[in-house]
Amino acid sequence: MITGATIIDQPYSGQYKERIYDIQSVWNSPYWTWVRFEDDFVEWCGSFRGLPKMVQLSRKHSKILVLTSDYLYLVDCCSGDLIEYDVSRYHYESITLSPSDDFILNCFLSIEKVESSLKDKVVLTSPIKMIDIEFHDWEKNKLQITCEEDRIFDSKYELELDGYTFEISIKNKIEV
Repeated sequence: MITGATIIDQPYSGQYKERIYDIQSVWNSPYWTWVRFEDDFVEWCGSFRGLPKMVQLSRKHSKILVLTSDYLYLVDCCSGDLIEYDVSRYHYESITLSPSDDFILNCFLSIEKVESSLKDKVVLTSPIKMIDIEFHDWEKNKLQITCEEDRIFDSKYELELDGYTFEISIKNKIEV
């Protein structure tokens, strides 16, 4: 069972047992991301296509999301097998875990909660049409978010996402 996942620099040859998670596509970049997995006192490394962005492990769902510039990978914590993937190029910006250990995705124009799979995501309703979304820190059960309102010049907002109800509310309009 994988209990930890951390993005690392390219390891030395032979430093870890390595597993390659490659997707065959003519659109692949030449870049790679390496993730060190801790698995019952054994460390091993996964190689994922694309530049590194983020990795998150959900104990509740026994799954790991690895986000690179090329793909969003969903990996099973028990077997280390790739469950599924989604093309992330120019789409996914970041990942966070809610206080209830659910995956939340920043998709540049929306915020999505992963349900049972990457194909089963729920777009969370926002009080404004968002663009340029940035996740910040969790304050208790509220995720702090900044964004701009789509097609409204100089309209920056601070929003909060409730980590239990998954409702988004406006906290403040930022004067630009």
